[in-house]
Amino acid sequence: MDAILSVVQYFVDLGAAVMLPIVIFVIAIALRTPVSRAIKSGISIGIGFIGIGLVIGLMLNNLAPAAQAMSENFGISLSIIDIGWPGSSPMTWASRIALVAIPLAIAVNLVMLALKMTRVVNIDIWNIWHFAFTGAIVDIATGSYTLAMAAVAAHAAFAYKLGDWFAPTVDRYFGLEGIAMLHGTTGWFSPVAVFMEAVLDKIPGIREIDVNPTQLQKKFGTLCDPSIMGGIMGVIIGVLAGYDLKGILTLAIQMAAVIVLMPVVVKYIMGGLLPISEVAKTKLQQKFKDSRFFIGLDCALLLGDPVVVTASLLFIPITILIAALVPGNVILPFGDLPTIGFFIAMAVGVHGGNLFRTIITGSVVMFMTIWISNQMISLHTQLAANAGQLTAATAQVASLDQGGSPLTYIATQALTLTNVPGLLAIGGFYLVCVIFTIIWSRKQYKEWAEEMGEAQD
Repeated sequence: MDAILSVVQYFVDLGAAVMLPIVIFVIAIALRTPVSRAIKSGISIGIGFIGIGLVIGLMLNNLAPAAQAMSENFGISLSIIDIGWPGSSPMTWASRIALVAIPLAIAVNLVMLALKMTRVVNIDIWNIWHFAFTGAIVDIATGSYTLAMAAVAAHAAFAYKLGDWFAPTVDRYFGLEGIAMLHGTTGWFSPVAVFMEAVLDKIPGIREIDVNPTQLQKKFGTLCDPSIMGGIMGVIIGVLAGYDLKGILTLAIQMAAVIVLMPVVVKYIMGGLLPISEVAKTKLQQKFKDSRFFIGLDCALLLGDPVVVTASLLFIPITILIAALVPGNVILPFGDLPTIGFFIAMAVGVHGGNLFRTIITGSVVMFMTIWISNQMISLHTQLAANAGQLTAATAQVASLDQGGSPLTYIATQALTLTNVPGLLAIGGFYLVCVIFTIIWSRKQYKEWAEEMGEAQD
């Protein structure tokens, strides 16, 4: 068993940019894809993920200091730095839950496929760390390995259903045919967008507002070109950070580059994935007649949408402002700010590219995330301590990405009942959002089927 776990650990340590191409290559060969094509697909995906890493690194290296300077300029003094998913994922993989979480999540997927409880075939092994984080936190909170494994399985099962529910949006708005987005913040905050869409539709005046960058570009021309929008966002952030003219202009060009380059690198991933996903879907549909399947992939693919990138840049200052308003908050948003697009990506699709509605939904999401992250500080810190990643005995750790997950919080509180009011508030609100999502999703599938029928005619 130790030898097997060592092999799995070595595989995980390769990182997503290496691990996913290998997974894709193996799947492609299993599907009898020509070796040359399988290799090309794997390399293309690897190039795409390296590219995304470089672009996110560009954001992290330049936006994070700007965000900290912004906080200092506005007198926002918060004692714990958000370490972001780059800090949380390694400590999760170092937990005693992580390696078992991978085969468990795969087993849950296979069982649900066999029982026709999902149409998602998840191949994004790397992001199983999100499920593992939930299990690791439950393990620390309860001391029960069994409950921790149950939490991993429950999180995985719910994630696969999220992939099912939002598949029409991924196809109809983002144009990613046959793809499901189920992991991380993109997945679990998607139901909030559905609920907010229903609420906003009921408010006179508000429901008529549609700020869509695509439409604005048609109306105002090159002024609303994505690169110019990125530059403008860079200028705004630079000014708020108190940068000098050189710093402002440099940040403006860097953010313009981000908004232009992200869709480019995403195309490499799609170029490698789509041929394999098409073969996989064909094989599955031959075996399971009259069934449609979706390939579960990294939600980074959604960052190729210009509206998502624009909203991501807008939420740098917005998130810092929200952090100052959340009662009792001690966390300074930092590590997750460059990847804030993951939090609101699906909201963009649900709202049809309406930036105004996305900002409202995103504000609710970030308020919720920051509040939950504060409740999880002690458990998150213990996870870091177990992994040997605390820099000092008195240090504390927090993250918005996984530390602010409502699924992890609800699971932990339901088993420990240490904060019943918090459980009722977050759990009750999230349950309402999920119910709205189930009803909404049925309508989406019906409309999607009608559109496809018209296209065939």
